Amino acid sequence: MPEEKKFKSGFVNIVGNPNVGKSTLMNELVGARVSIITSKAQTTRHRIMGIVNGEDFQIVYSDTPGVLKPNYKLQESMLKFSTGAISDADVILYVTDTVESFDKNIDFIEKVRKSGIKTILVINKIDLTDEEKLVVLYNKLQLLLPDAILVPVSATNKFNIDNLFNLIIENMPEGEPFYDKDALTDKPVRFFVSEIIREKVLLTYDKEVPYCVEIFVEEFKEGEDLDRIRAIIYVARESQKGIIIGHKGSRLRDIGTQARIDIEEFLQKRVFLDLYVKVNSDWRDNDKALKNYGYIE
Repeated sequence: MPEEKKFKSGFVNIVGNPNVGKSTLMNELVGARVSIITSKAQTTRHRIMGIVNGEDFQIVYSDTPGVLKPNYKLQESMLKFSTGAISDADVILYVTDTVESFDKNIDFIEKVRKSGIKTILVINKIDLTDEEKLVVLYNKLQLLLPDAILVPVSATNKFNIDNLFNLIIENMPEGEPFYDKDALTDKPVRFFVSEIIREKVLLTYDKEVPYCVEIFVEEFKEGEDLDRIRAIIYVARESQKGIIIGHKGSRLRDIGTQARIDIEEFLQKRVFLDLYVKVNSDWRDNDKALKNYGYIE
């Protein structure tokens, strides 16, 4: 008789520098949009889980904030999400790309190397380089993480994602599933609503404004045919409030329209979205505010 296939289950934590395409890769591996994506650094602020279930496996992916030197308490919390992802992983996906200066976070790479956890080093954006440069990069990375399995991909072009997915399953430990087979993430609906709104702010505004913004869903009333959502966009300065609102509220209405369309697609339901803008000058350095927004337990 053929040997019975063992069930595999474990945590795959995705780490790396900002702007290397971690969230795009996460969404491709999960097969659903669980992380927001923009071209701006620090788009991911929380540790976001995406769960993939198969007949004989369950993979729990975690997308973590990009590794950076913290300048305030919010970034300290973001760094804790990333460093914590090293200690509780069954497999680490360390993501770099063909354009970043990966050696600027050499201390974090060293922590990954010393962890002893099975590591897959993903080189993203290979469509932006040629074979000769890729070989040079490959050799440099092999010296930094000699025990890692190196996998070149293009998350945007969906190149080599299937091979990476199969490699992850091969390196999963045997075990029981951690979540229900129908689970997609550990985050509540309100979290994804706030992230969709924040994504629209990041895509709409330049310079420092998006990094001073936090979204709080104040009210979420579910109806049979329509959900009513009221959310506050917090900014750090009064001048930023005016920028977000725009002339006679024009820019705020645009954000609301864009966010509502995506929220309706996410919820598969009609939505009435009401947005307000308020000033909270020190929220990025305020423990109470950071706890309220889910950055501190």
